[in-house]
Amino acid sequence: MKKILIISLFTATAFSVGAQVAVNNELKGLINQSFGYFPKVKEVEHTITTADEKLALTRLNKLPDVTADASYAYVRPKIEIPLGGESFQFAPVHNVSGALNATYALLDFGRLQANINRAKEDLLYAKHNTDYVKSQLANQVAVVYYNIVFLQKAIGIQDSVLSYLNENKRIVNSKLKNGDALKIDLLNIQASIDNEENRKVDLKNNLQKQLNLLEYTTGVSQSQGKAFDFDINLTDAGSALGLAQANNLEFILAKDKIKQAESDLAIVKTAEKPTVGLKAGAGIKNGYVPYIADMRFNYMAGIGFSVPIYNGGKNKQQQKLQENIIKQNEMAVESLSSNYKKDIAQALTDVATNLERIKNTQGQIEQAKAAQVLASNRFNNGVGTNLEITNASTNVQRAELTKLQYEYQLCLAKVELSRLMGYQYW
Repeated sequence: MKKILIISLFTATAFSVGAQVAVNNELKGLINQSFGYFPKVKEVEHTITTADEKLALTRLNKLPDVTADASYAYVRPKIEIPLGGESFQFAPVHNVSGALNATYALLDFGRLQANINRAKEDLLYAKHNTDYVKSQLANQVAVVYYNIVFLQKAIGIQDSVLSYLNENKRIVNSKLKNGDALKIDLLNIQASIDNEENRKVDLKNNLQKQLNLLEYTTGVSQSQGKAFDFDINLTDAGSALGLAQANNLEFILAKDKIKQAESDLAIVKTAEKPTVGLKAGAGIKNGYVPYIADMRFNYMAGIGFSVPIYNGGKNKQQQKLQENIIKQNEMAVESLSSNYKKDIAQALTDVATNLERIKNTQGQIEQAKAAQVLASNRFNNGVGTNLEITNASTNVQRAELTKLQYEYQLCLAKVELSRLMGYQYW
């Protein structure tokens, strides 16, 4: 019940309009740098060119086909009959012809337009898919960027802890020389320093891995990010889902697939339509009686009509198949909506929960720092122990790291929410 109240209070103060995102210029620059650097983007961008060429090719089908034909045939035996006491030849032995022939679809009852529409849908899908790949890459770069911010801040906390412990080591060394401390105190604080140094090494190792990922996606190996400054004006879960359905490229691609299936159905239906075509030709050939050896000009022109009558029900079955594919794609959109509804609700919950956690940890940090100062004063005055200052240092470190972790999780929740809502912040 408490969590529900927190979420309700949080969403009550949210905006009910479309989400807007505030992003620093460095992150924007890195994202746009990745678009020109990452090979996958270039690959999908090429699919746009391919789809555009396919559309241009489909449109060329509205033009007539013209061919130049030439032939030679040697025919034996001669085609002749006796006539008036002599042999009369009806066809030459050497048959020669040459011509220009043309065919043109005069009426196709929507066939060509249906194929053009399908090619347009393919082109639009290629463009949306390219934008989708870019959005996924942008999200990846943003996550890596804030991973780096988190690790740099965590290393800063480690440095402050090590500075505190080294200062206490110096004090213990001084007391040891004066006989006010034991050797074991120095050994214990050195063990604590070694442990913290190992944690710092682990953090630096993870930081380098994230920098390697940043270079892999953008070609840039360094980041100047210092804060979790990704911010988004939030809305309630229902409005966020509506924005996702309208703007998220995964939804747009799913709807594109429905349109492609509908275009395929339209193409299948045109198979039942008749066709009317024109044909014409002109050239020269021999073989005309009575001067069969002479080359003479000839031409032809005509019109053809074809109508399908029966093909065993294959076209009807193909239509049923395409209608089923359309329904399948529509159900895929419904499934996508269900998944996004769940993910958006989870992201909003993460945002609200981490805001509450950050608020609570602020008091813990202040208390831990006060206890740390008190332990140091007690130790300097000879009434405290090394164990007290070590524990005090550990408590401060844990509180600061906990707050940092919540700030980091809050930032990633906002990045995820922005991705789900389809907001292009670059």
